[in-house]
Amino acid sequence: MEKLRRVLSGQDDEEQGLTAQDSQVNQLRVLDASSLSFNTRLKWFVICFVCGIFFSILGTGLLWLPGGIKLFAVFYTLGNLSALASTCFLMGPMKQLKKMFETTRLLATIIMLLCLIFTLCAALWWHKKGLALLFCILQFLSMTWYSLSYIPYARDAVIKCCSSLLN
Repeated sequence: MEKLRRVLSGQDDEEQGLTAQDSQVNQLRVLDASSLSFNTRLKWFVICFVCGIFFSILGTGLLWLPGGIKLFAVFYTLGNLSALASTCFLMGPMKQLKKMFETTRLLATIIMLLCLIFTLCAALWWHKKGLALLFCILQFLSMTWYSLSYIPYARDAVIKCCSSLLN
């Protein structure tokens, strides 16, 4: 928390990298697979996440053009990939991959990645507009379910909410 306060107040050293003198700090940074300062990682997270949102909105806007389903599928998928990649800057790519394939989110990760691939296949190679749109909807739902796995008890709350609506 102290580190976040220093970064937000502008008191953090910009690029400390692996040049810190304390060997424990060096070991932790190497294990974390991140030689960027917290400030830099936070900036790139925001940049990637905002690009992801922009690409998704752009893709949605292009959907209404003639033949825009291909552009929609590509930009929407690119937006989701960019938003997913943004978290690599916060926790490092290896830690991100390990967390993605933990047992609690393994199914959500596999479904999400398959939906990303099938969206592009349906739009670009199979030329099935309805299927591409269906995979985009599934992509959104699987990305949401995947994201909820990082919030404690969020999935349980959604399940209880949905079951109470159905009863």
